[in-house]
Order: sequence, then C-alpha cells, then structure tokens
Amino acid sequence: MRFIVCAIYLMILIMPMTSGWAEGSNILLDPMQVCKKTQKLPNKILEICKQDSRNKTSILKKISNGITLGFRECENQFRHRKWNCTTQRRSMKKILLKDTRETAFVNAITAAGISYTIAKSCSMGELVECSCDKNLVRHNVLLNNNQMTGIDDLSNINNNNKSNNNNNYRNRNKKPKKNGNKQSRNPNNKRRSPSPTDGLPGMGENWEWSGCDDNVNFGNRKSKDFLDARYRRRSDIKTLVRIHNNDAGRMAVKKSMRLDCKCHGLSGSCTMKTCWMKLPSFSEVAHRLRDRFDGASKVIARNDGTSFMTEGLSIKPPTKQDLVYTEESPDFCKPNPKVGSLGIHNRECNITSKGEDSCEILCCDFGFQRTTLFVKYNCQCKFIWCCDVVCNTCIEKREIYTCR
Repeated sequence: MRFIVCAIYLMILIMPMTSGWAEGSNILLDPMQVCKKTQKLPNKILEICKQDSRNKTSILKKISNGITLGFRECENQFRHRKWNCTTQRRSMKKILLKDTRETAFVNAITAAGISYTIAKSCSMGELVECSCDKNLVRHNVLLNNNQMTGIDDLSNINNNNKSNNNNNYRNRNKKPKKNGNKQSRNPNNKRRSPSPTDGLPGMGENWEWSGCDDNVNFGNRKSKDFLDARYRRRSDIKTLVRIHNNDAGRMAVKKSMRLDCKCHGLSGSCTMKTCWMKLPSFSEVAHRLRDRFDGASKVIARNDGTSFMTEGLSIKPPTKQDLVYTEESPDFCKPNPKVGSLGIHNRECNITSKGEDSCEILCCDFGFQRTTLFVKYNCQCKFIWCCDVVCNTCIEKREIYTCR
C-alpha cells in the first residue's frame, strides 16, 4: 500500500513537468528535442526536422545557433540585475514554466535570435533555401520617397504613395537610379536633407540599390514556423501571450534594420553610392527588447477566449511591439529553486553606481562587503629590436564589493 501511495505521489510531481506548456518551453533549451517527439508534428516543423541536423548549413542548426545567441545576449543585457538570465542549476527551465515578465523577454529574445541568425545566414550564402532579399519593388518605393533611415518607415511610405500624383506613381517602376538635380525640379517629389548619421545619400549624388538586403522576412517566417506552429490551434491565455511575445521579438529584428551605403568612384571619390538594408549587431536588437521588458504590461484574458487586455482599465493597451505577461515576477533576492531564483549572494555590485548594478539596489536589504585584491599585470613594456617585447610586472590594488 505504501508503494502505491509513493508511486501516485511521484506521478503528481512529474505531471506538471511533462505538460504541453513545459514541453514546448524546454525546446528552447534544446531545439533538437522537437524533432524527436513521437506525436504528429505540424508540416512546417516537419520540413525543418527532415534536414540533417549534423549539417552546419541546415535550418535546424541555424535555429539552434539562434537560440544560443538569444540566451547569450539575454545574459549580457541582465548581467547587472537581480535576475541575470542565468541558465545555471536549471534556473531557466523554471523561468520558462511561468508566465512572468522574465519569461516574456526570454521568449522574445529567442524568437529574435532565430530570425536574426537565419537572416544573416541567407545573406552570407550559408543556406540553400534562401539568399539575400532582392525586393527591387520595395527599393523603388523607398527611392521615390527618400524618407527612411530604417525599416520603421515602410508603413508611412506606403501611405504617402497613395497621395502622390500619377506621374510619381509611375516612377516607382523605373530603374532605381536617381540624379538629385533632376529630382529637385519636380515639386511633387520633395526630399528632406539627410543627416550625416543616417547614411542616406545627399542631394546631387548618384545612388542606386544593390538590391540585396539582409533577408529578415525569410528569417521571421522560419522563426514563426518553428516556434508558433505547435500553438496556433490553442486559445488559452498563456498561448496567446507566448505567440504575442514571439512576434514582438521578431518585429524588433525587422524594426532595427537600417540603411547602409558604399561609395564608388575614382581616387576615393564618392560619385556613386550603392545602398542596401542591413541588420545591426544583435546587441542593439536585444537592447530594444530590454526597453520593452521595462515597460511590459500585465494582461488578462477577455471573455471571448481568443484575446487579452491589460489588467488595469487605465493602462494603455500594449502594441504589437510591447511585451506582455500574466504572472507577477518572484523575489529574486532570495534563493528559491521552485521559481528559478538563485538569489544575490556573492554577486558583485558597483559601489559608485546609482543604477540597477548599484550595491544598494542589487543587494536588496542584505548589505554588501568589501574585499581587497592585489592583481599582477604587465606594465612599462618596451620593444627591443628585433623582435622581443620586455615588460615589468606591476601590482594593482583593487577593491570589489559583493552582496552578503
């Protein structure tokens, strides 16, 4: 009898860890797991899994690299906060089982990491399924308006085109080469003077699109296929929030694209510029998402069962770019294995800072302690012909502060 009771108790403990939600979340830690499932997979995921995962050029391998990139950048963005996005001691698995603000960021940054990695791989020719984006139609539209410094302005450009006259509308289909002197004579095609920082060619310059951007559209599509296909038929609040945050991560990648140009001409002149849209470093994408993390909104399910709304009626509804969550974050000051909190004991803090990494904020109410270290380093180095470098050994006194 005692054996039966123990067996039932163990089953109760194991069941939450093997639920559909937990199963889907753990895939973020090991994306190869999704292809090992015995149940029927959605067609879009099945197409990805059919490729040889050992092949470095497979999409599944790029997805794995993208998730790793997302976790690495998550640790970088939160390294000075109480929750530092660590994966130690299964902390991340516990975070992914919840639906907190931290969970929202992890889901968004991993979706962004997949999209970013695949988009870059397409442009570098590392995938046979895609190449760089050669959307010349969009390029022509951008050239006629000459108002963008990033992909953010695409919607505004499309709206402005509807109000242009017929002559300006027909210009979109012409070869994407512009001469500033000719355009300045057209009163219906006014352009602003670009600033030196936005990379746009100035008036009087010849410029054209190379027609090969970073393929963010393909990256976003594959990120959505892999992460969202399993949940599209569900309408529970956790699924709605998860898909929303995944989309927010992918949108952060697309919104971060910017114009880049290369000069061409004799003797270093810039008589012609070739321009294309490219992605910045992934740190910039992660920083954009971290700002959304700080302004994330708590939401609840609507009565229709297919959407959500903010918990407070006076709170502004979240946009498609905002992060949302349904559960309050745990107290990360104290260790709590059940929620993935490792505490702040022995975390290094900054005694002179007033931000999140300051000793007063990071160490909660536990206080901090000072430790003096003597560090050896090379100094007063001299170059001796030929070809040695001789250095002295200096000792530097350093003081570090850690939370109690």
